[in-house]
Amino acid sequence: MRDATALESQIRECFGRIVYTTKTHEKCADACTRKLSHVKVWQIVLSAMTTSGLIAALFVDDTLAYVATVVTAIISMALLALNAYAKDVDPGQVAEKHKKTASSLWDIRESYFTMLVDLHDGTSSVEDVRRKRDELQARLVKIYETAPRTNNAAYKDAGEGLKSREELTFSDAEIDAFLPAALRRAP
Repeated sequence: MRDATALESQIRECFGRIVYTTKTHEKCADACTRKLSHVKVWQIVLSAMTTSGLIAALFVDDTLAYVATVVTAIISMALLALNAYAKDVDPGQVAEKHKKTASSLWDIRESYFTMLVDLHDGTSSVEDVRRKRDELQARLVKIYETAPRTNNAAYKDAGEGLKSREELTFSDAEIDAFLPAALRRAP
């Protein structure tokens, strides 16, 4: 029994780490999506300003046309820099990588959860749980080899979401709302 207790403790620890890592990748994906949205808005704004400046230069006197052309050139350079940034650091592509990683980790998280239930109910042997744990560890290594890096801000946001906003927990009433009457706990 001592071996099963230690094994269960290890599985619980792995489960907790995967919960945090999955949520951290989800938060990173959200941040990258927001960054992409901001980049797109600024691309539109700078493009509109460039076009407006060029049109204004066509319809004003020579002195104002020169000023409009210089200002438009500066705005155009800012747009070029933003486009170069967006090309090299594609927040949309990074967001997709974080989403894919989170999805892969979700599957492993649910497998660890199932192992805990099986250990608790005694439906799996210690040997079966160890074999499954080793398989999951091998799958995790492959996921982590290609996973994008996370950051402290996403980790803190994940912790806040999991602890304070209960982003991964449900009350019995919330779960009952998803189920047909025959499967509900509350009458």
